Amino acid sequence: MKMNSCIVFDLDGTLIDSREDLTTGVNLMRAHFGLEGLSVDTVTSYVGNGARNLAIRALQGHDADIEHALSLMKKFYSENMLVKTHLYPGVAEGLGKLHSKGWKLAVITNKPSPAANEILEKLKVKKYLSYVLGGDSAFPLKPDPASLIYVLNETSSLPEKSWMLGDNYTDLEAGRRAGIKRCFARYGFGRQGNENYDAAIDSFDGILKLLLP
Repeated sequence: MKMNSCIVFDLDGTLIDSREDLTTGVNLMRAHFGLEGLSVDTVTSYVGNGARNLAIRALQGHDADIEHALSLMKKFYSENMLVKTHLYPGVAEGLGKLHSKGWKLAVITNKPSPAANEILEKLKVKKYLSYVLGGDSAFPLKPDPASLIYVLNETSSLPEKSWMLGDNYTDLEAGRRAGIKRCFARYGFGRQGNENYDAAIDSFDGILKLLLP
């Protein structure tokens, strides 16, 4: 019987600020092809819709094998993904409070699962999460809602009592299509696009004010 409440979090731009390490991975890949580095703002603007699209956007206008570039970018990123990446303020404490109040918590990200799990483990918040599903899982990438629906079913959570928190239109669309409420993380580096939301927050603490009595 479904009775629980669940919060599904995006990772990059929602729980973690990973912009500088993502930029390092991209620029080391570009350097392999003899290309100059890109700024953090430029790489950040390319983030969204998975690693393949990031590689494609980072190499636009240049003739390079995307499969090779993607492999290199993943390798370079994996070697540098915890150099400057950090939790946004209030995330560790906030996840602990939500978990202690009985919320089922999960992360669904387009980042590959091994990287997502390692980051969450090293930043000491994985213990609060029932599920971590990455872009290499059995489900299509967000904004497809299949991964969210799976988590709701596995945690016996009611859609009408559950939330998606993310900083990008892909998160908001996935939440809408899964039939759950949506909270937009305005502090992140994604884009709202044409999607609407049920609430918006300017820091992670906002989700606690919204959901905890």
